[in-house]
Amino acid sequence: MFIQTEATPNPATLKFLPGKEVLGSGVLEFTDADAAAKSPLAAALFETDGVVSVMFGGDFLTVTKADGADWAHVKPSLLAAIMDFYVAGGPILTEPRA
Repeated sequence: MFIQTEATPNPATLKFLPGKEVLGSGVLEFTDADAAAKSPLAAALFETDGVVSVMFGGDFLTVTKADGADWAHVKPSLLAAIMDFYVAGGPILTEPRA
């Protein structure tokens, strides 16, 4: 599996394109680990030190890191979490959207 990454206008945020559907339609943002509990993928991303926000879109996701975090350390963990999630084939959400 190849996951593309793109820069965004915000240097603290990266866009990840897994080449598969993420949310399908709409967007969903998680601003902390508690909010991410309803999504196995978002919860896995928040396990990486320095992650402060995750957003899902139709075929992409974005991750925002804390000011002191370095992408050189954060990005490999995020790529591994995304790959593991899609290889396992679980649901993106374990609860319906509100």
